[in-house]
Amino acid sequence: MSATLSTVRSAFDLTATGYDRARRQLVPCFDGFYGAAIEALDFPRAAPLDALDLGAGTGLMAGFVAAAFPAARITLIDVAPAMLAKARERLGPVRDRIRTVEADYAQEPLGGPFDAIVSALSIHHLEDPAKRDLFRRVFGALKPGGIFVNADQVAGATPALERRNKDEWAARARVLGVAEEDLAAAIERMKFDRPATVAAQLRWLAEASFANVDCAFKDGMFAVFGGYKPI
Repeated sequence: MSATLSTVRSAFDLTATGYDRARRQLVPCFDGFYGAAIEALDFPRAAPLDALDLGAGTGLMAGFVAAAFPAARITLIDVAPAMLAKARERLGPVRDRIRTVEADYAQEPLGGPFDAIVSALSIHHLEDPAKRDLFRRVFGALKPGGIFVNADQVAGATPALERRNKDEWAARARVLGVAEEDLAAAIERMKFDRPATVAAQLRWLAEASFANVDCAFKDGMFAVFGGYKPI
């Protein structure tokens, strides 16, 4: 395990207990953001999906998938064991439909094939070459006709837009009543961020052979985008 990966795992393990406490304040567009990710999974709601959640954390995204698709089976992969422990607590009512894997998805095999691969607020921790490699590996882990949906933090198209997005994010979080300690913890975690622009990531998805690549939602530093594996 690299020193960087070990540091990231430790940072998220230490914040696992309170990580969800301020989600709606720290993601000011929470409903639109997660709602767009679920809407992008355009399968029949009764479909028996095999889904994979990359960087599943405390299971927030997996919980939305499980609720929207009551026959879905979901594999959650994350490098932080304390986060996965919280995910198992959250998903206790559907424990028979989930499994958790403690691993670095940027390095370990993804398994599959899956009908859907999702991720929320995780891939932006990877350096750009690792993102591009992951997109290729995600494509390989999908069934034909499968979909990849990434709900993530993204970089502004210019340094000026990046500064504006971060300033507006902090201001909106405060308006929504975030505790200063939670905001400070989020800013500390941002030291591990390596976000890329939406435009760059759409290009990398197309280069990885995804079809119908598109951005379904964008609000400041948050975006939902992805593509399909052709049949």
